[in-house]
Amino acid sequence: MTNSMAVEPVNLAGRLVHLAPLSLAHCEELTAAVRDGALWRHWYTTAPEPEQMRAEIERRLGLQAQGSMLPFTVIEQASGRAVGMTTYMNIDSKHYRVEIGSTWLARGVQRSGINTEAKLLLLAHAFESLDCIAVELRTHVLNHQSRRAIERLGAKLDGILRNHQRARNGTLRDTCVYSIIAPEWPTIRAHLQWQLDKDRAD
Repeated sequence: MTNSMAVEPVNLAGRLVHLAPLSLAHCEELTAAVRDGALWRHWYTTAPEPEQMRAEIERRLGLQAQGSMLPFTVIEQASGRAVGMTTYMNIDSKHYRVEIGSTWLARGVQRSGINTEAKLLLLAHAFESLDCIAVELRTHVLNHQSRRAIERLGAKLDGILRNHQRARNGTLRDTCVYSIIAPEWPTIRAHLQWQLDKDRAD
């Protein structure tokens, strides 16, 4: 292990999903994707409003330039369409930790296996290529769908940050902090692969 973790743009591909480095070229398809389910109306999520998509892409790319985020476009393999966004964020290169977050997916691909495979790809890259010691996942305490999805991954709740930040509507957010640590990864990898194989068989 070197003294600093190098987190650089990379393509991660599976059977269902391709995670491509975020680009302004994806703006039109991402705008259409966020309209599927009017995702920005969910006050506890991070999905941008359609007219703010270009600004959101530029914001994420700006954080990438600063070294604190590595953003991806979620591309459905079957159609080749951009259907959402996800990131490595709060990158701690000194201590080999990242957070997977700022994720949203078009309603039409939710519960399709795309999110599970995307998390598998991101976790595998974090633990097996970046040598992370831990990966965090965070969500609003009231986002029960997200909390269940994170817990299905096998992540453990580290705690709840009370009054952690303000939501877009001005309310105060309590943030649930989950993590997966390196020794847990082999078992969690096997579990996620089993889930994907089971869904395919069904």
